[in-house]
Amino acid sequence: MQSQKQFKRRFSFEFFPPKTDPGKEKLQNVRSQLAEVNPDFFSVTFGAGGSTRDRTIETVLNLHKQGISTAPHLSCVGGTRQDIGELLDLYKENGINRIVALRGDMPSGMGAAGELRYANELVEFIREHSGDTFNLEVAAYPEFHPQARNAEEDLQNFARKVKAGANSAITQYFFNADSYFYFIDRLEKMDVTIPVVPGIMPIVNFSNLVRFSDMCGAEIPRWIRKQLEAYGDDTDSIRKFGEEVVTNMCEKLLRAGAPGLHFYTLNQAQPSLRIWENLGISEREKISF
Repeated sequence: MQSQKQFKRRFSFEFFPPKTDPGKEKLQNVRSQLAEVNPDFFSVTFGAGGSTRDRTIETVLNLHKQGISTAPHLSCVGGTRQDIGELLDLYKENGINRIVALRGDMPSGMGAAGELRYANELVEFIREHSGDTFNLEVAAYPEFHPQARNAEEDLQNFARKVKAGANSAITQYFFNADSYFYFIDRLEKMDVTIPVVPGIMPIVNFSNLVRFSDMCGAEIPRWIRKQLEAYGDDTDSIRKFGEEVVTNMCEKLLRAGAPGLHFYTLNQAQPSLRIWENLGISEREKISF
């Protein structure tokens, strides 16, 4: 973890682009609440194969104009160099300076992967097209990408993204801090040293958490799963237990030198804010973990 302690901490929140007018209104309220704690940036997801492209663009530009840097997710699966280049130009013209560059998932029914097949190719293309205009975030998988053939291959894939020009990384969420520590130790041995910010998923709804985790390959430790199962439909107990578990893990990560936290909000403010307040992040410039 020595390599991570050298980096300045940064804190961020992730949204998904809403589909409806009520969803847009809700996100605006969530954004206002989270903006009060002055995060370093917001990010906005990009659907499989660019399926939310227009809604992502609209959401990013609207949020960015309100005063806090906003980073669009950009995936390359199913896209062309021309389409991606035009999108990069649009973001540059609107003052966007950070992008989360991802391979993305192939949506059902799409026959071709597109001109850029992997995230390292997307990072390389962005650098060729836009130079150093954007700070490029890439994904990291402490518990390894669910489609990776083995752990070593996954680490090499991450190293390729860094070599292609990635500035920093955001991890898939996890609930075992040791998986993050081990991942960083492996990167250090490979001389790969960029900030790798832990992705944090507040626990609010057990069934949704199981569904998300099954899709993305994030492990729910047995002791957490069993306790959540025991609460059944007692949503208040699930919330309190989840808040305690995730707060304790975040504190452990920060004490060990993690360079910040990235909250997967699911377009809700309070679950992330409660963890934020428990950690005292509002005073992060004065805090010493």
